Amino acid sequence: MRILPLLPLLLSSLFLLRTLRLPTEISRSDPHQTLFDEAFAVSFRNGCDIFRGRWIREEDPLSRPPYTEESCRFLTRQVTCRRNGRPDSLYQQWRWKPHDCELPPFDPISLLQSLRNKRLMFVGDSIQRTQWESMVCLVESAVQGRRNKFVYRDPPRKIFFAKDFNASIEFYWAPFMVESNSDHATKHSVQRRVVRLDAIAEHSRRWEGVDVLVFESYIWWMYQPLINATIGTEEIKEYNVPRAYRLALQTWSKWVESSLNPQTQEAFFMTLSPTHLWSWEWRAGSNGNCYNESHPITNEEFRGAGSSLEIMEAVKEAVGGMKKMKVMILNITQLSEYRKDGHTSVFSERRGKLLTREQRSEPEVYADCIHWCLPGVPDTWNEILYAYLIYQSKG
Repeated sequence: MRILPLLPLLLSSLFLLRTLRLPTEISRSDPHQTLFDEAFAVSFRNGCDIFRGRWIREEDPLSRPPYTEESCRFLTRQVTCRRNGRPDSLYQQWRWKPHDCELPPFDPISLLQSLRNKRLMFVGDSIQRTQWESMVCLVESAVQGRRNKFVYRDPPRKIFFAKDFNASIEFYWAPFMVESNSDHATKHSVQRRVVRLDAIAEHSRRWEGVDVLVFESYIWWMYQPLINATIGTEEIKEYNVPRAYRLALQTWSKWVESSLNPQTQEAFFMTLSPTHLWSWEWRAGSNGNCYNESHPITNEEFRGAGSSLEIMEAVKEAVGGMKKMKVMILNITQLSEYRKDGHTSVFSERRGKLLTREQRSEPEVYADCIHWCLPGVPDTWNEILYAYLIYQSKG
């Protein structure tokens, strides 16, 4: 057998396959070179459902976490769980694996190139603010020089600006999307919340001209079964929450249809972020919450009681009823349902102050099982958003 003459050909073939399968290992001699995962582009075009899958532990420290609390100076104290005393870091090491494909590696250069001379805005509540912080940390390493990247406030906005790309990634505080008496950027804790279900102009005038809008609104609706709201000049009255939410979505969708240009703008709607308030949901007979949880739920059928199917359906109907503007729903709910381990728990703030040692000793009272640690689960939300922004119309 004459094997030696074939050896160079075999080696070159193996190298080519490795290059195609592992795009993250391509070196960049040009700092503005971008990466494109052809295999994912084909899978995405062929209908791979990236929202169905499982969490797997990533052993490669260069992959997970994608940044650290030390490397990203833009993280706020609310989300830096390790710095706030959380003893474990396993929650940072899980990677979302769709059943039928692999998510493409997040390439900050590609995203910033796509946003050159553009604006990306996250609209919503504190959950959405965490997703904004995550996105800032995912891209900021691609911007060379401390002076070329900075965050500034223009209430109710927080804005990250990448000078070299003339690109901004913004957060806009609007917990109900429509107007309410909780719309102040920092002083939004009021005794009696009132939502104006048919009013959106005070917010929407700040959304006009934004190239990519990412909306989210859920947790502020869900404190009680009824919510104080008004329409037009009518008296304030109590509405059933799903009914009020649908009316707010009507107001929002009318604005989207009448104001956004499908040729030049993109819009996304993030589905609800789940809570993990009762451990009996995933561990029968227990009486805790998300505190001290370290692993994801493996039962793919799991759905917590805090996730309203009625609200999910309302979003689907509102978006599905649009005729002019296509809004993409990013269904991050189910994949986040599994992550009982990812919340800030007792390693966060309460009314602007870190929990005391005494408060941490009472997780049944003080654990926050709504918000998420960073690095953590919201990074995956942004990896999915990235996949849509970069690959939806390519391949």
